[in-house]
Amino acid sequence: MEVFDLVGPLYRRVQRKVEQGEAVEGLSVGVRAVLDLLHKHGPMTVPQMGRAQAISRQFVQRMVNDAAARGLVESTPNPAHQRSSLIRLTDGGRAAIAAVVAREHAVLRGVGGDLTDADLRTCVRVLAQMLALFDAVDVN
Repeated sequence: MEVFDLVGPLYRRVQRKVEQGEAVEGLSVGVRAVLDLLHKHGPMTVPQMGRAQAISRQFVQRMVNDAAARGLVESTPNPAHQRSSLIRLTDGGRAAIAAVVAREHAVLRGVGGDLTDADLRTCVRVLAQMLALFDAVDVN
């Protein structure tokens, strides 16, 4: 429970920090999440992105539409499913997410302290297991 007590406030504060950067890159938290998913995983469908982020397909679609209107993503045919297009980054989208990630990494380098790589790997492993515990939760 101590981890859950820390994760919520941490997430909300990080989200606010990302929103503050919106003035720099002009990206909302939702569009940033879409760009980051596509940057890390390559082309995805809207439902795949919703499942990956545990958010509704409708919200992801709105974020994809916003990103597409700004030329950051584009739809391409999906050979596996005719009715669900693949969404992929454009060159502009790759540049935008690279700028956001670079700025965020600069901020997060301040965490450092006496944490070791092993500490960080353990933290990621614990959080991944906690997330897996709630995989079955329906977000729609």
